[in-house]
Formats: sequence, C-alpha cells, structure tokens
Amino acid sequence: MAEAHQAVAFQFTVTPDGIDLHMSHQALTEIYLSGVRSWKKRIIGLKNSVITGVYPASPSSWLFVVIAILATMYTRSDPSMGLIAKIQEHLPRDGGVVRKDCQTLVSAVLFSTMLWLLLIFTMRMCLKQLLSYHRWMFEKHGKMSNTTKVWALVRIFSGRKPLLYSYQGSLPNLPVPAIKDTVKRHLESVRPLMDDAEYERMTKLSAEFESSLGKRLHWYLKLKALWATNYVSDWWEEYVYLRGRSPIMVNSNYYGMDFMYVTPTPIQAARAGNSLHAYFLYRRKLNKEELKPTRIPGTLIPLCSAQCERVFNTTRIPGEETDTVQHWQDSDYIAVYHSGRYFRLRMYHAGRLLSPREIEFQIQKILDDPSPPSKGEAKLGALTAGDRIPWAKARMKYFSSGVNKRSLDYIEKAAFFVSLDDDEQGGMADDPTRLDSYAKSLLHGKCFDRWFDKSFTVVYFKNGKMGLNGEHSWADAPVLSHAWQYVLSTDCFQLGYNAEGHCKGEVDASLPQPQKLNWEIPPECEEQISGSLAVAQALADDVDVHVFAFEEFGKGKIKRCRVSPDAFIQLALQLAYYRDQGRFCLTYEASMTRLFKEGRTETVRSCTNESSAFVRALEGGEAADVCRRLFQEASEKHQHLYRMAMTGAGIDRHLFCLYVVSKYLRVESPFLKEVLSEPWRLSTSQTPLQVEMFDIVNYPEYVSCGGGFGPVSASLTKSFNCLNFGLNWKPEINVHFAIGAFISSSHFNSCIYGANKFGAQIRKALRDLLQLLCPNQTELRKTEVKRPEFKKDL
Repeated sequence: MAEAHQAVAFQFTVTPDGIDLHMSHQALTEIYLSGVRSWKKRIIGLKNSVITGVYPASPSSWLFVVIAILATMYTRSDPSMGLIAKIQEHLPRDGGVVRKDCQTLVSAVLFSTMLWLLLIFTMRMCLKQLLSYHRWMFEKHGKMSNTTKVWALVRIFSGRKPLLYSYQGSLPNLPVPAIKDTVKRHLESVRPLMDDAEYERMTKLSAEFESSLGKRLHWYLKLKALWATNYVSDWWEEYVYLRGRSPIMVNSNYYGMDFMYVTPTPIQAARAGNSLHAYFLYRRKLNKEELKPTRIPGTLIPLCSAQCERVFNTTRIPGEETDTVQHWQDSDYIAVYHSGRYFRLRMYHAGRLLSPREIEFQIQKILDDPSPPSKGEAKLGALTAGDRIPWAKARMKYFSSGVNKRSLDYIEKAAFFVSLDDDEQGGMADDPTRLDSYAKSLLHGKCFDRWFDKSFTVVYFKNGKMGLNGEHSWADAPVLSHAWQYVLSTDCFQLGYNAEGHCKGEVDASLPQPQKLNWEIPPECEEQISGSLAVAQALADDVDVHVFAFEEFGKGKIKRCRVSPDAFIQLALQLAYYRDQGRFCLTYEASMTRLFKEGRTETVRSCTNESSAFVRALEGGEAADVCRRLFQEASEKHQHLYRMAMTGAGIDRHLFCLYVVSKYLRVESPFLKEVLSEPWRLSTSQTPLQVEMFDIVNYPEYVSCGGGFGPVSASLTKSFNCLNFGLNWKPEINVHFAIGAFISSSHFNSCIYGANKFGAQIRKALRDLLQLLCPNQTELRKTEVKRPEFKKDL
C-alpha cells in the first residue's frame, strides 16, 4: 500500500476537533510539473501546426506581404485592383479622418492576408503536383528529359528547414493501378514458376477475372480511393497484422542488433543509462517535430512521416476477433523487466529528464533488488507471446480491474518496454555462431521476458550488449530503425562513458525508488500463462537463425561493376536458391510506398523471366559474355519493378485490396483465391543505414549487424519461405545477412540446406557473380575492405 499512499496528493480525516488535512508537497509538485509539461507540449504542438499548415511558406511571410501591400499603397498605386476599396465599403463606418485611415489599414491587412493564403494554397498545390511526378526515377543517369528539368522546380517549392510533418499536406495519394495492368504483370511474375499447362490455366483464370468480377471489385476500390487518404494502409494494418490470431512473436515482430565489433561498455546498467537517455532525447525531438523529414537518398523528395507518430507510448491491445493499436500522447516512465519482476521507472524528476548517470543508478537499483517475483508474475509476459485469443480472454477476465489492471496499465502506457537480461550475448571474436544465438535471443528471448505487444522492447544483456524487438503493426522497420540508429550514434559519439565504463555526470540523491509492480495472479490465470508459454516455446524451438557478415566486398565494389547493389543481391539469392532446390520460387522483396500519404510497403517480385534465364544460363555453362548480357537484362528488369512498386504501380497490394472487397461483397473469385494462396518461399528485406549519423570512414568498427525477422510462412510444412534475410548496406564495409528458417518445414528436412548452410550458398553466389561481372577485381586487396578488430569494450 505504500505506493498507493505516495500517489495521493492529500489526505484528510474527520475528527471531533474538525478536519485533519495532510498534504503531500512532493505529490503536488509532481502534479504541477506534469501539468507544465503537458501545456508546453500543447503550445509546441499548436505552434508546429501553424508552421506546418502554411508550409512551404513561413508564418513570418505574412508580415512581408502586408508590408509590401502597404508600401505600394503609399506610392498611390492600388495593387488590389479595387479589392481593398470593396473590403473597406463593408467595414463599419464612423466619420473622421483617423477612422477612415484605420479602415483603409484594416482593409489592406485583410486583403494582404487573403492574398497570402492564396499564395500558400498555390504553392502547396504546385508542390503536390511536383511530388506526384515520378518519371524521373525511370530515366537513365545523365539523360534528363525536359519534363524532368521543369520538375526540378521542386527545389523552389520545397521550402527551408522543414519540420518532420511539413510535407504531409503536399504528398499525393496512392494511385489505384488499372486492373488490366495488374493482371498482366501478375501473369508475367508467375511464368517462371509454372509449366505450360499451369500457365495456360492461370491465363484463363486471369482473363475471366479481368472481364467480369475484377471490374466490379475495382470500381469499389476506386470509390474508396476518392475519400480515403490511402486505399491500402488501413486494410493492410487490420487484416495482415491486427486480425492475425497466431503468435506475433517470430511471426510478425522483428529485431535490431547492436554494433558488431564494439561494445562501448561492459556494464549493463551504464549501457542502459546512455541509451535510454538517448531514446528520450529522440522522443523530445519527435514531439517538437525537430527531426528532419526522411528523403530519398540524394534528392529533396520527402517520404511520408505518418508512421513516426506512434513510435513511443504505443501498445497493441489483444482482442478476440481483432487487436487494436492504442497510442497515448505522453508517458514519463518506462516499464522494466528483470528476473521475473516488473518495475515502473520514472524518467523525469523535478521537471527534467534524468541524466544518463542517474538512469544508470536507477537501473542498478533494479538489478540489485533482491525481492522475489509475485506468484504467477515471473512468466506473465508469455501471454503476449502465445496465441492472441487466449491472451484477449485472460486480459478481460483477470486484468480488467484492481491491482492487476493498474499494473498492466503501467506497462501498456509506458513510453516503451525494457528487458534486463541475465545472459551474455553478441560478440564474434572466437565463435561467430554467437551472432546466431544473439539474434535468436532478440527475436524471442525466453518467450516470457519481452513484452511483445509494446511498440518496441529494448533488451540489455549482462555483458553490455543491447538490441531491440519491434512490434510490426504500428509501423515498418525503417521507422524504428531510424530511432535505433540515432540511439547508437548518440550513445557512443555524444554521451560517452568515463574511464571505468560508467555514464558521465552526477546523481541527485533525492531520486525516488523504482516502483515494483504488484500482481494478484489466480491459479486459473497461471494455467493460461503456462499454456501460452508452451505455444510460444514450441514456436521458438522451431526457428533456426543464422547471421553473418559477408566481408569480402560491399556496396562500393558492386557499384564499380556498374550494377545496382540491390539487383546484385537479389540475383545472388535467386542463384543460391536455385542451386539449393533445383527450381525457382516466388520471391518477396519489401519496397516502400512512402512517396504517398500514409504509404507503407509494396512487394517486388524478384523472381522474373529475366532472372531465371540468367541463372539457367550461368548454371548451364553458357559463355561469360552471354551470362553478362542476361545479368544486365535481369538487373534492369529488377530495378524497373522496384521503381514501379515505389511509385504505386505494384501488383500485390492492389490484389490484396481486391480480395478484401470481394470478402465484403461475399463473392468468391477463383483467381484471387489462388493468387493470395501462392506461397512466398523466399522473403527478403533491406535495412537502410542513416549515413549522416555515423562516420563509417574514420570509425568503420561502429557498424551495426542490422536486423532481421522470423520466417513468414502461414504454414510450417507447406512451404520453405523461411530463407528470410535483412540487409544493412554500408559503403566499402560489408553486407550483413540474417536468415531465418522453420526447422519443421518439410523443405528444411528434405533439402540439403538449413539457415546456416544456405548462408554458405549465398556467399558462394556473391563470389561467383563478382567473378562473372568483374573478373579483374576478384583478387580483393586487404586495403579495400578492412575488417575491424573485435573489441569487447572501449
């Protein structure tokens, strides 16, 4: 009850002598400071709304327009062509020279304001039209069309020093592709995967769908696109993520990894102190919209920032039919798990953010706390790792009132979740397979020591390594990756550590103790926790993970071969898979559609007729010149498909939405049913590096392993779509791969290669492609790619 008493600002009792009033000065101070923080956020939000609302102009430009209009009036000219006089006629009349001058001034100001708003509207419309033009992406380097030269005016209308959300009102809506184009491109994508009879059958299904039901479904989709900001995103979030009833651990959540060669400090609490402080610095920038809008590298073209709104203070809430994403405006604390216990740790004291040293001090208190977990508390997090329906029922039955509801609220409303792990992970000086264990721990842990529903969980290991686990429904990985890379950069290059490895700074002795959360878990709930843990543990045991860095060459060497790095990697994967399986497979590569409002992802189908022809030629022993020509054709095809996906002309999201419409209309489509059931046997993604945050030339050892995700197959035995990898590109350093596979997959057991051995196939394919394209560069010089010496700590 101590926590309950501390939370009350005042208490009173009625006695025969009157009312005895006791007020808590500390509680009242905290209430006051909390109110001040809240009002500051509102004022900043209002200011930013005004700045964003008039962008690409600025609020101060209004004064410039007013002064310009008044200046021209005093030269006895009328820039309004009589409109100022018309406005003056409708103002209240009151004789006198002074009154008349005031009316003239007010009329001029009103006209100036209307002119200013018209100019803003015109500039925003021009900017929107410019951002809707995407043909520049398809033009060859050095060959710019006249239209693209005019389009370069986007520089004029893009404004100066934009806030995070400045471009949101000017981004175009995602277009709906023509039904005939989608059907045609789908047929083209499945041709290398089917024999003649299968392809002929699919062609008939496609023609029947396009001429009949497809037109009807497409009409409804066009209607939605007229009033919806994005015709895909809401359905994608709901039906792909939130309506899934299987565990989100492994199946949906993804992970991010720490530096590969460097551990800045071996002290667990110190690493937490710096990085947690950096996270709240990032959140402060996010709340003030001081983060720069993400742009396409090398251009001024902005990407949608809508997903950034839910990075912090966000939780996925389980439901029996569908989950929901709940976001709170603010939270001044984090939820911490250690040794089966949950804590609430406030990150602000006396109206200020705790320093890194103070956070380290508080984290160390949690690590040193000898108190045992409450009955049923230790493995409570397993509820978030198991199936969603049992968790939804348990939450409603056992956590909807009393002390359990209060403690669960503290977790769900926290800025994010922190797990203090007792194991040591990371590092590869003596045993490279430790990276596999490290990645697997971040992906699922012990199945109860992460809170998989939170927007993200930061994990701190005993040896100072850290990582994160991200929930996928609220946003895609690049958004969380931006925050993660900011934290890594700030931790090492701005905050730093003292000679003993502790955080810098002093500690305020008046800091309150971290609050241990209390639970009252009944035996029936413990049974449910055990059931969810069993499901999660079986899933975790079924996952094979392999992470490795290909250090022989990187992005720079591939570019010197005049090849797109992304196309190079995708073709290497096609080659590796064909060598493994003796056939091709439907391949998923994630592309983003954030050139449009609320855009998320689109699929690039990397297995094409051109890539298949190249692989067959290479494996069939064709001449090198022939293989190089076929490689070039396959590379150009892949780049074209990637650009099509980015510019809203992909096929998979369109087909997905057509399928959703058919379900709403309760009509069956054999074509859509077959298309949506096609197994993705190879699922790939790429993790971008924010190069402005790292000096990879002078500090090449500060390179992250990137991240990864689990196998995405809906059926563990139906397909092998378990060769999933994440890429982290760094110029002239290396390429990182993270491969995940289901052990129970029939292909895993029947084929030669699991995740680890498939990595060996990828390495061989990369070498063979470089040998083919640049035979004179295969003797790699050590001066080109320096492998940083592994350091356990600095």
